[in-house]
Amino acid sequence: MSADELAAYDADHVWHPYGAFPASTLPLVVDSASGVALRLADGREVIDGMSSWWAAVHGYRHPRLDAALHAQVDRMSHVMFGGLTHAPAVELTRRLVELTPEPLQKVFLADSGSVSVEVALKMAIQWQRATGNPERTRILTWRGGYHGDTLNPMSVCDPDGGMHAMWTGVLPQQVFVPAPPTEWSDEYADTLREAIREQAGHLAGVIVEPLVQGAGGMRFPHADYLQVLREETRKAGIALIFDEIASAFGRVGGVTAAELAGVSPDIMCVGKALTGGYMTLAATLTTDEIAADISAGEAGGLAHGPTFMGNPLACAVACASLDVLAEGAWRTQVPRIERELRDGLASLRNAPGVRDVRVLGAIGVVEMDEPVPMQTATDALIDAGVWLRPFRNLIYTMPPFICSSDDIAAICSAVEAAVSASTAR
Repeated sequence: MSADELAAYDADHVWHPYGAFPASTLPLVVDSASGVALRLADGREVIDGMSSWWAAVHGYRHPRLDAALHAQVDRMSHVMFGGLTHAPAVELTRRLVELTPEPLQKVFLADSGSVSVEVALKMAIQWQRATGNPERTRILTWRGGYHGDTLNPMSVCDPDGGMHAMWTGVLPQQVFVPAPPTEWSDEYADTLREAIREQAGHLAGVIVEPLVQGAGGMRFPHADYLQVLREETRKAGIALIFDEIASAFGRVGGVTAAELAGVSPDIMCVGKALTGGYMTLAATLTTDEIAADISAGEAGGLAHGPTFMGNPLACAVACASLDVLAEGAWRTQVPRIERELRDGLASLRNAPGVRDVRVLGAIGVVEMDEPVPMQTATDALIDAGVWLRPFRNLIYTMPPFICSSDDIAAICSAVEAAVSASTAR
């Protein structure tokens, strides 16, 4: 098929994320990718300022990651994980235990970020049942959050401003507290304490995205609220869950947000950048105590087991990705990107139609007053040589860590073009 034929057939038959039929626009056909560039079928090249939804932190066709996949496929591409194990899974587990806070010693390998959160919520609820608290089934979370698109994760996404409002009445009823502010507030901290204390008898866990609320609005909560959550959940015997699917592996400036905040959760979810964006894989980590209690409970173990759990290809490339991270280049790359995004986007703070500009680590966000006209903004971005995926009223970037200063400058210029195009209507 030609590029036009591919796009036309895609528009008629392929259901894209959050898409509809008929498609409002034809998708761009990508022919190949290398470094930070996507090569489109029409010959144009654009900088991927999204890291393929925040995952491809090392860029594309990284020689170490490519080699890991080739070597593993020559040994085995997959084997069931029930009753069997293999070196890539064991090695990946060892590295995850070493990289995350010390209490996290047990690792469940999941298919995707949503599945990782699903498992985390089940862990929390099953732990309460196993320890004699079957009435503790609800989860407390911040408004403005996003945790995935399967049913249980949807139930802890923002119930009004998120993407899942239509499911109200179908999803489990959870406990929501106001979205956390960027600055420290004694009053807000007291709100958190009171909510947990009032609801403790019904709560199995508390789940939050530490330091960065991702697809729920790209907000950056103050780190010290995590310590408040840690203190209150520990007192109440409630599991504290950190959804680090977006934040882990360097994106916010540390290996994990937990590391930067100095707070250890009872359960942690990681994904996205885990494989460097090569394959789908996530993990849910927990403590020896929770694992032992669940194992001694009525079910005799954790009641979850995906067919492709611990896929050897995904585990092998994840190990290679963590090898690259361990070499530490990102520790200078991410602060540089942060500085360059702050400088490059600063002029937009006073631009017409812009509500806010914020940057954290390798994340740059321009929040508009009105919803972004998707096609208009995308056209402006592509014309400027950059691929971004605005949503709602946000134009944001999460670039690969290997972006050069020139790449970041190009991304900032493209964002400025998209803002201008969006407000010129």
